[in-house]
Amino acid sequence: MCWSANSEADLGHTANTEPQSIFPAKGLKKLFNRQQVYFSSQAQIECIAPLFQTVAETPQPVQAAVLGTIPAWINGSLLRNGPGQFEFGDDKYNHWFDGMALMHQFKIKNGSVTYMSKFLESDVYNVNKSKNRIVVSEFGTLASSDPCKSLYDRFMSKFKIDSTDNCSVNYVLYKGDYYVSTETNFMRKVDPETLSTLEKVDWTKFIAVNGATAHPHYDPDGTAYNMGNSYGKQGTRYNIIKVPVQKSGTEENLEGAQVICSILPQNKGKPSYYHSFGMTENYVIFIELPLKLNLLKILINQIKGKAFSDIMSWEPDLPTLFHVVNKHTGEPHPVTFCAQPFMSFHQINAYEDQDCIVLDLCSMDGGGAINMFSLQNLRKSGQALTEIYQKVPKSYPHRFVLPLNADTNSKQETKYLNYSSATAVRKADGKVWCTHEKLLDDTLKYGIEFPQINYSKYNTKKYRYYYACGFQHLIGDSLVKVDIETKQTKVWKEEGFYPSEPIFVPYPDSAEEDNGVILSAVLTPHQEKNIFLLVLDAKDFVEIGRAEVPVKMPYGFHGIFLPQNSK
Repeated sequence: MCWSANSEADLGHTANTEPQSIFPAKGLKKLFNRQQVYFSSQAQIECIAPLFQTVAETPQPVQAAVLGTIPAWINGSLLRNGPGQFEFGDDKYNHWFDGMALMHQFKIKNGSVTYMSKFLESDVYNVNKSKNRIVVSEFGTLASSDPCKSLYDRFMSKFKIDSTDNCSVNYVLYKGDYYVSTETNFMRKVDPETLSTLEKVDWTKFIAVNGATAHPHYDPDGTAYNMGNSYGKQGTRYNIIKVPVQKSGTEENLEGAQVICSILPQNKGKPSYYHSFGMTENYVIFIELPLKLNLLKILINQIKGKAFSDIMSWEPDLPTLFHVVNKHTGEPHPVTFCAQPFMSFHQINAYEDQDCIVLDLCSMDGGGAINMFSLQNLRKSGQALTEIYQKVPKSYPHRFVLPLNADTNSKQETKYLNYSSATAVRKADGKVWCTHEKLLDDTLKYGIEFPQINYSKYNTKKYRYYYACGFQHLIGDSLVKVDIETKQTKVWKEEGFYPSEPIFVPYPDSAEEDNGVILSAVLTPHQEKNIFLLVLDAKDFVEIGRAEVPVKMPYGFHGIFLPQNSK
């Protein structure tokens, strides 16, 4: 087991002013021996193929073996989502994103942990299972033709494009109900207590969008905001969606949802792909990326037998655009903010300060990462796997400062905030060009992704800490805590294990930003070892406990912590 060499003093704290950890240290150093982390440039990276193989569900709770301490105040469930089945009969999926959704639950109560998992009983899963083949196309896999149909019917079926309800990306909350979500127009309502699949919900029945992201944002009162594209007579639009928190007994699902603003793409025939967006107290920030979707190729690819993923193209000659919209009035800000081309999947946080929007995100220079995550690549080993890793663009945390009232007279790049090196300058055409600040010091030599914060208290607010997965592999192989003020890091890493997205759970009624725990499902490709739920003290990033389970769990995407009293 490895630990960061950074001490609390490294994070700008002194021994007599640093608040004491909320966890007892007695006996823990003996159980979890702290060591320094030494990252070496390995000739080859470890094979992770078992983390991308079909597993059986665990529909009944299994008691986990606890090592160390699971704090008694943690009372709730870590819910995870991701692919769990990668073939039906002789048909095999091509891409990591394609596998059938498998929902996971680590339930924590009174210091003990149980684990269970269930496949999402989506329409797609059920029809694939009944036909024993892939019937509905996914992101990287085109469905096979029905062998029972005539040649003519099989040809005509190429002109029909079905949307999947394989909601394998995340858990989302609307009006007090929990759903699993992907990026199509369908979500599935689920029972987070039993992981039972409930009704299918179609966004198009409530508002004019053809899909929505799996990363909504929430106001403190529970009002939800999201984004989704629409394709119709008016052309392509990026739409900002608002879902009210109010719910009556007669209301149906997303009743009351509305589009508060529609944004025109740079090119109507080639809108941008996006996975998430930013939000402050008063604004939504949509990032129009140079990763484009060629709409004309959708039908052509269907006829040619190519998957949806083939319509994506990285166009580095285009800038990245930031669209700022007042979320209360729906009015777009009159200024267009621009930056050099980059690709981004996840924002860290955004807030307003001194008439500026501060937008923190993880970004990479190239747009080819998505297609690199084919199952064929992820299942490679030895030098072939190492070469794939070396080709994947690395993701780093960056800060952009968008001045809402940029100086029209200055022709030089200006720092608008005294605590950030990010700059902006207004050009002759009225556009404001922005350059980023690095949110990480140079001692960490690898990329990070899956960023998380103390969301319940610091979303849309100025903050100091974020947590993420470190990527010295194609998937996360460490957990990282970053102090934004000092740029220094703390790292948890254990060889042969791969942690999931770190979820912050705050200590009850604490006013300190990092007073709580980090929860992560830690997986391994080694058949003789168990997966486990990891619990870190978020303040000093020391492991205080783990709960081992003798099951296999594929590497997934996102999750949430659901306190027991929330449902």
